[in-house]
Amino acid sequence: MSSVSTVAIIGAGVAGLNCAKTLLAADVAVTVFEKSRGLGGRLATRRLESGTTFDHGAQYFTARDELFRAQVDQWCANEMASLWQGRIVSWNHGMCSELPEKQDRYVGVPTMNSIAKSLAAGLEVRTNVTVKSLRRSDGSWYIEDANGTCHGPYAALISTAPPPQTQFLVGSFSPAISAKITKVTMAPCWAVMVQLHKPLVVPFDAAFVNNSALSWVARNSGKPGRSIAESWVLHASASWSRSHFEESADDIALALIEEFWEATRATPQAPALMLAHRWRYALPEEPLSERYVLDWDCQLGVCGDWCGGPRVEGAYLSGLALAEALLAAT
Repeated sequence: MSSVSTVAIIGAGVAGLNCAKTLLAADVAVTVFEKSRGLGGRLATRRLESGTTFDHGAQYFTARDELFRAQVDQWCANEMASLWQGRIVSWNHGMCSELPEKQDRYVGVPTMNSIAKSLAAGLEVRTNVTVKSLRRSDGSWYIEDANGTCHGPYAALISTAPPPQTQFLVGSFSPAISAKITKVTMAPCWAVMVQLHKPLVVPFDAAFVNNSALSWVARNSGKPGRSIAESWVLHASASWSRSHFEESADDIALALIEEFWEATRATPQAPALMLAHRWRYALPEEPLSERYVLDWDCQLGVCGDWCGGPRVEGAYLSGLALAEALLAAT
């Protein structure tokens, strides 16, 4: 039986939500704090008034681990996820080649953040709450938000925020955790969402792009359950995103749509709309080998897709592993 009765979790991405779900199933009281209005972190969806949606963060997920595969099978059975059967290729200066490894890729239905909503069912998630600072007093954790409201006490605290944000919040409380966090560097990514007036004729549904400012392009409207309007998501490479990080979203959208036409060799057309989104902390350049880091002396833990693997699967397993470690402690 765990000695932890109440837990606060910072971040409502896959790691945080699955950690919370696992703890709640063991009768631990859990509160999740999320600075955004929506759930899922990089399992993000942009919805337009027209009904068009864009998965502008994580594009798909794979299932290699047996536990995660069982979860994906359940999501598919409940029609919350589906196999993406589009043609995904490697693209290099207009030359198309098949990927060396064949693997099943899945997407949330009707959007990627449907997965996050599924994980959040039954949880207490407080959205639009930005954690400003933490305080530890008499063996308990207290959270102060940006509005000056104090939340607590909690027996244990978990941060699933990106490493720089986690370091800012918890680094002074645990030298052991701080030493681990500082080893992780996160790469940025500019994402551009494009809606077109007519279908684009290219020999793929998505492509890993080589020798380009772009690293990935995908026909979002070709995924299962999406709106029929022709829509594409473009991801810039980490190096290009870093070198253009401070430019305006409008300038980024214009630059990357031009790169899109050049890279794909498709006939250019005037977009119906373009939007750009900057992911400051998109992917870890080299994730920690551990699934989580836990300092039991101060009942503080960290996890996320930067622990054990930068995938949706990695985030899921990271949150699960930390929850199980807390539950096993006495």
